[in-house]
This record gives sequence, structure tokens and C-alpha cells, in this order.
Amino acid sequence: MRDEFRADLQTVSQLLVDMAEGVRAAMHRATRGLLKADREASEAVIARDAEIDDLYRQVEERVCDLLARQAPVASDLRAMITALHVAADLERMGDLADHVAKTALRRHPSPAVPAELRPVFTDMAGIADRMAEKIAKVLASPDADLAAELDHDDDAMDDLHKSLFGVLLGEDWPYGVETAIDATLLGRFYERFADHAVNAGEHVVYLITGESTPTSN
Repeated sequence: MRDEFRADLQTVSQLLVDMAEGVRAAMHRATRGLLKADREASEAVIARDAEIDDLYRQVEERVCDLLARQAPVASDLRAMITALHVAADLERMGDLADHVAKTALRRHPSPAVPAELRPVFTDMAGIADRMAEKIAKVLASPDADLAAELDHDDDAMDDLHKSLFGVLLGEDWPYGVETAIDATLLGRFYERFADHAVNAGEHVVYLITGESTPTSN
């Protein structure tokens, strides 16, 4: 019975890794669609969002089944709770990549952001990719130190987000309100992607240490 439970736990862990790798790939494609006006990349993100949602449902179903059948306690119960929280954050990260892709499609065949903003979005996308990669790693092999690095990555994302507003609110902004609104929303999507990655990392730290840390807003 115990071996079966451990096998089920490993299945849940692998589903979470698959989700993390999926959202990383989704945001990478969404960024390509955004900055390169790549319609196929944007459409692929939207089409595959259902795959991430399906993985989320599988995690929920397996965890609920384990809770009902095994009534876990202590570290096993902590693992179940962590899995549900992490899956929810990853599902939201997938949704945010989907929002980026849909914004890119609305502006196709033109790029959704003007040339002046592409460097900051390139940097934001780089941080998002790095954070998603770290989440996949700590889910595959729990590492509290690596998970804690996500806070520093999030600080860098926040700095870029602030610099984006500096450009948008500048007196010499030449692109009008509609483009400014698009850029504001896009910046928020990347910033929230990072926040959810931090949340997921904090849940992994909780799993390893048993100590709760404040989650990001």
C-alpha cells in the first residue's frame, strides 16, 4: 500500500514538472509572437493552453483521490497541499502566456509593441523564462536554495516593470493611448507570471522545510 502511495505521489510530481515545462514553452512562444509578429507561435500558445488546463485537472483529481483513499498526515499531507497550490500557480502562468499571445494576434501582422519597447519586453521575457526553468528544476528535484532565488529574479522583473512605466508616461510618448494600454497590460502579464513563479517556489520551500513564507501578491 505504501509503495502504491509513493508511486502516486511521483506521478503527481511529474505532472507538475510537465506543467512547469509547458508554461515555460508557452511564454517563450508567446514572446516570439509578440516581438516577431509570429502568428503561428501565438496560435500554438492558445491551442495548447487546454493541455496545461488538463494537466491541472489531473493533479487535482489525483490529489483528491489520494486524500480520500490514503488520509495522509505530516509530510505526505504537506506534499498534497503543496501540489494543489503549485498546480494553481502554474495554471495561472499558462493563462498569462495565453493573454500575451492573444494580444499579439490582435495586432497581427504588425508587432504588438513598438521598437522602443522591445528591449524591455525582451528582458522581461528572459527573466520569465529563467524563473519557469527554475520552477521545473525544483519540482523535479526539490531545492530550497534554488527556489529562494526566485525572489531575486522577481525583484529584477519589478524593476523592468517600473522602467516600462517610465517610458509609457514620458511626455514624448508618440504612439497614442491604445498602444500604451496594450503595453501596460503586457507588462502586467509578465510581472504576474513572475509573481506566480515566486508563489510556486515558496510552496516548494514549505514542502521542504515545513515553514510557511509570505506569498507574493
